[in-house]
Amino acid sequence: MTNSNPNSTVKVSRHLWEYDHPFYCAEGNYYTSGDQWDEVYTSYDSWADFIAEWGDTDPDLNLVFRWDWIKSNPDDYEPDDGAIRVPEDKLFIFWVLQRKALLRTTVCAVTAADEPAVRAWLDHRAKAIAAIWEPISLTHSGERR
Repeated sequence: MTNSNPNSTVKVSRHLWEYDHPFYCAEGNYYTSGDQWDEVYTSYDSWADFIAEWGDTDPDLNLVFRWDWIKSNPDDYEPDDGAIRVPEDKLFIFWVLQRKALLRTTVCAVTAADEPAVRAWLDHRAKAIAAIWEPISLTHSGERR
């Protein structure tokens, strides 16, 4: 698999849905009551719908700290009228809206065809969090930069 983004510094070896991040991240915000859930959790029917709302937001103000691509498993679904209807995969994006000290989650339906665009967007967002940690980041050899 090759990286389709010519400006990316990320070496692509696996599909985004093949990564299993350590632990998990709770959705939404623990301190938000149920009647305010829509302020911290938003769901989109497609990558295009998500990008239309969040695609060009400021990466520093809307800091992505985690993402999880959850692949739908056909074994988890029962046949309906003789056919198994498997929903689309879901991309969970976890944010800190830094000026408001607000944790937020967005989730959108994604397909394998969305992966190059998702990867390019995440690569761009990763630069903001990498810049925060840059002063103490280690190279692969274990030496300080």
